[in-house]
Parts: sequence; structure tokens; C-alpha cells
Amino acid sequence: MFVKTPKFIRAFFPSLVWEKKNSQNNIWLTFDDGPSPEATSFILKTLRDEQVKATFFLVGKQIEQSPELFNKIIADGHIVANHSYSHKNGWLSNNFTYLNDIERCQKFIPENKLFRPPYGKISLLQIRHLKKKYKIIFWDVLSWDFSLNITPKKVQKNVLKNTIAGSILVFHNNQKSLKNIKPILKDTIQKLKQKGFVFSTTW
Repeated sequence: MFVKTPKFIRAFFPSLVWEKKNSQNNIWLTFDDGPSPEATSFILKTLRDEQVKATFFLVGKQIEQSPELFNKIIADGHIVANHSYSHKNGWLSNNFTYLNDIERCQKFIPENKLFRPPYGKISLLQIRHLKKKYKIIFWDVLSWDFSLNITPKKVQKNVLKNTIAGSILVFHNNQKSLKNIKPILKDTIQKLKQKGFVFSTTW
């Protein structure tokens, strides 16, 4: 189980954004999937309480189902970005279908320039096409909050142990992950602040 993305993988895909090295101790908090009624509401309240901004990589189909939550994410000052329309796996999709799915999501957020591939699975040809229009954002630290075989404490440990200045952290904005982030998200943010990290949404 990789929590911190290995350097050899990053080196193989240099055009992807894995981290954003800086001397200001900035880190990037991101949430994949959603909007999801219970999860998104909880995340937004936690971020509001902690006065932290984040980047939400959203699924177009979910935006259609919960437009009020989509608007609330924006109203709260967070960044919204493209995570495809129907959460397709790039390795299992033909290029035409995959790229059209992404553009279908983009219609909800036309000013957006960020894309994160669902499951982190994308082909070299897909990368070559998409990087003409988007920054393709991966991550430095994966919390593993989506795993059914993990505890909230382990999720928190994964993040706190591996975060450094420039890290891009991934949590999930869905019902499945809620059981793992609900007990620890606020405390994890507070502990990251205590370590001197500053949450950024400047890409």
C-alpha cells in the first residue's frame, strides 16, 4: 500500500502534478468525488470551522444530483475541479469515450483548468491530449480513507506521517469514506496547522 507516491512513478510521468514544492510550508488539501449529501455537508462544516480552503475534484453526475451542494462549495470559497462526468477508469475506457466524459463534466465548471483522473488511472495518450487544456493533478499523499480495511486512526497516521511542504493530500467526498474521515478530519487539520503547514488553493 503506497501512501506517499514513489519517486520512480513520479519520474515516469513528469508532466503530471504530484506535489508543489515551496518554502512557505504550503500544502494542498483535496477531496475527490461528490458532491455527496452527508459527506459534503460534513466536510464543508469542518473546513468552515477551521477556516481552511480546499480543492474539490467533482463528478459531473453527482453535480447534477446535488446542485445546491455544488453551489455551496463554490459559495464557501473552495476550488471546484474536474473528476470526469461518470468516474470512468482511463485504463478500461477507449479514448473517445473517456475524453468526452471529461468534457461533459467540464460544462459545469467552464473556467476550470484542473483535472484528476478517477482511480489515478490514465494512459499516456490520454495524458498527451488532456495536458493541452488541463493541469493533471495527482497527489503526494493518499490517505486511503476509501479502504474498507482501514481505521480512522490509520488514515490520520498516513497523512500526518507523510505530509511535507508541497504535499498534495487526497481525501474522499463520498459516503463510503465518511466513516473514516468523520472522526479525524478536524483533528488532522488542526495537527497539520500545529506542524506549521498552510493550506493553499493556488495551483
